[in-house]
Amino acid sequence: MLSLKARTLFAPPFSLAFPHPKHLSIVKPSFSFKLAAKMSSSSSSQSVVEHVVLFKVKENTEPSKVNAMVSNLNGLISLDQVLHITAGPVHRTASSPIAFTHALHSRYKTKDDLAGYSAHPRHVSVVKESVLPIVDDIMAVDWIGNGDDQDLLVAPPPGSAVKLTFLKLKEGLGEEVKSEILGVIKGLKGKFSQIDQITCGENFSPARAKGYSLASLAVFPGVSEMEAVDSNEQLVNSQKEKVRDYLDSVVVIDYVIPPPQSASL
Repeated sequence: MLSLKARTLFAPPFSLAFPHPKHLSIVKPSFSFKLAAKMSSSSSSQSVVEHVVLFKVKENTEPSKVNAMVSNLNGLISLDQVLHITAGPVHRTASSPIAFTHALHSRYKTKDDLAGYSAHPRHVSVVKESVLPIVDDIMAVDWIGNGDDQDLLVAPPPGSAVKLTFLKLKEGLGEEVKSEILGVIKGLKGKFSQIDQITCGENFSPARAKGYSLASLAVFPGVSEMEAVDSNEQLVNSQKEKVRDYLDSVVVIDYVIPPPQSASL
């Protein structure tokens, strides 16, 4: 949710070098009921494991291969460990040293479920056969997202705009600073009424995170609501100033969950 360079919350988008393929958002039909049943033991707050992967697809890749990657990733919704998954082209890049082209967001009940998904033969096959042959770069971040029951027991619906933010902190900062930054991020929902869901936390899978240690995910009803927040310069800048001095680099990616009519192969 925070950008170092933009006057508004996020910088203007840039165009990608290849055409966007069709993209899918697949949520198990019983997601809300299933997740609520699995997590009903907690009375006041809930948590899910957030898993985000950013891909940079090679230029001039055949669209059919890109479509196959996206559809096969979304097909992993059938795995028992997966509560929610959506994958497709990036809507807009506001800040990033790497020109990522596609994003995947999925949710799990526990870290063990995420590990089971990662090791599952179907997931391994999709990565080996559909992803790795056509990508130049990958970044993956995992964190435990906490929030109110209403936030996390509802899958982001089609048409929602998702803002993914990853923060690389300056060296030598302690846990107190991390807590301060996460507190600022958590407070954004109360300051921007357009935000439907927000989770944030510390990355627990550093191997592919490129040094980005804090992550957040904010869900808006649609692109217009997200842009309304971006355009509120005075309030946005007041929040950025609280953490600007702690940040070395920021990745901000906007992604739109496609409507049902786009979810055809």
